[in-house]
Amino acid sequence: MKTDIAIARSIELDKITNIAAQIGITDDHIHNYGKFMAKVPYSLIDEQKVAQSNLILVTAITPTKAGIGKTTVSIGLTLGLNKIGKKAVVALREPSLGPCFGMKGGAAGGGYAQVLPMEDINLHFTGDFHAITSAHNMISALLDNYLYQNRSEGKGLKEILWKRVLDINDRSLRYIVSGLRGNANGIPTETGFDITPASEIMAILCLSKNIEDLRRRIEKIILGYTYENEPFTVKDLGIAGSIVVLLKDAINPNLVQTTEHNPAIVHGGPFANIAHGCNSIIATKLAMSHADYVVTEAGFGADLGAEKFFNIKCRKSGLAPKLTIIVASAQGLKMHGGVAQEDIKKENLEGLKNGLANLDKHILNMQSFGQTVIVAFNKYGTDTPSETDFVINHCKSQGIGIAVNKAYSDGGEGAVELANLVVDTIEARPSDELSFTYNNTDSIETKVEKVAKRIYGAASVEYSATARKMLKLIEGTEIEHYPICIAKTQYSFSDDPKAYGVAKDFSLTVNDIVINNGAEFVVIVAGPIMRMPGLPKVPQANHIDLADGLIEGLS
Repeated sequence: MKTDIAIARSIELDKITNIAAQIGITDDHIHNYGKFMAKVPYSLIDEQKVAQSNLILVTAITPTKAGIGKTTVSIGLTLGLNKIGKKAVVALREPSLGPCFGMKGGAAGGGYAQVLPMEDINLHFTGDFHAITSAHNMISALLDNYLYQNRSEGKGLKEILWKRVLDINDRSLRYIVSGLRGNANGIPTETGFDITPASEIMAILCLSKNIEDLRRRIEKIILGYTYENEPFTVKDLGIAGSIVVLLKDAINPNLVQTTEHNPAIVHGGPFANIAHGCNSIIATKLAMSHADYVVTEAGFGADLGAEKFFNIKCRKSGLAPKLTIIVASAQGLKMHGGVAQEDIKKENLEGLKNGLANLDKHILNMQSFGQTVIVAFNKYGTDTPSETDFVINHCKSQGIGIAVNKAYSDGGEGAVELANLVVDTIEARPSDELSFTYNNTDSIETKVEKVAKRIYGAASVEYSATARKMLKLIEGTEIEHYPICIAKTQYSFSDDPKAYGVAKDFSLTVNDIVINNGAEFVVIVAGPIMRMPGLPKVPQANHIDLADGLIEGLS
């Protein structure tokens, strides 16, 4: 089997103007980034067409470290829908350089179900991540300058909440001290870095309706608190205009193509374990304005990405999927059934059977939102017919539709079964009206408890002194009415990354709370999760190279 990058390179790309024309976008409406990528203005969103389009959410069981294949399934389903004559577009997030050079090596799909040009998409793309990084760090620099220039006038802050970001995994930057070596170098301050996907600017970009809403949200960002316990914001600093200027191009979605030359929209890139894990509202609505079926994904397992997709993105945008697809793999199910990581590629029906509890829990969770759910069994070369049949029979016995996805090896043809199931299910029994896990009027503690108990299966929630202090700060303000975004491990329903399967009766530990006032949600940091990841012992960067002018090592 060819590598992902070899497959991507073997496909002759169509000009992006021709891709745009497929969905009725003329070349005078796009801003080309070379021949095969373009920016599309969000002004082309048509709310009437959005209301008529069929939105499909792709989520997954709790993943292995290698993932489950949501992006491959999302792209493959889009290929399959187009193959059966439907007008379909996939709307995805942009990859981060952190995992590309760390664990994963890429996030543009796989095999014959990719978005192209995969090298550009996985690397610097159209510069959106750099714009977000620059905008975030510009705020940091201007805040430091304000404090430095006004240090003798009593305009200091009692507490600074704003850190810096970088789109690289670098554990050494999590906690640092800046401004050392004398007065000319600034004011010594404890600070640190998060990864760019965790930036509040990333969340703001993904949740904004337009450039005016972007500005409004940026002005609201809380940078710290004064000695009078008043929030100090970007608006107080007087720099919102400068930050909007840095993001004026990044706010527009990116148009690329699939391996079978279908349009694909790729925009925004928050992680679901430390942020809200969905592509931009603008990108989803732009896709829905130009297609009858739009496939989008939410990051990691359904307890993270899908929960936030509904409770944050849908709540804020009014969007509601007609159908939710849960991606499962034999390897993932076996891992949750107690099979050792090194043995999950071997047939083990007992382990598979035990692991199905993880899938069942995710199905129940998605149904609690009012969603009609089907399962996409993502087929790997090591899967045996017995394992495949076992999962199919289990789902059918539960009254859950299931299709085998073979898009990785067979492209759109390998996803026709899934595509037909999707169309038939939406026509026969589309999802009910969305039902959220909590109400806006619930306290932050109540919201956390409802997600922890109803979605994760926790028995209780405990708060550190730091978290309690932030709760006190939030109490009685409009921030109490924001949705919550729980940052926790992606490998378990609990905050323990080694608690596979379906964790029960555990206590969720909240270590910190971060106010994202511009994004208008509250980040709840649970367990040992870090908002700046580290690199593995042998990072993917060791395998990436440029040979004879061609990039190698991306996947």
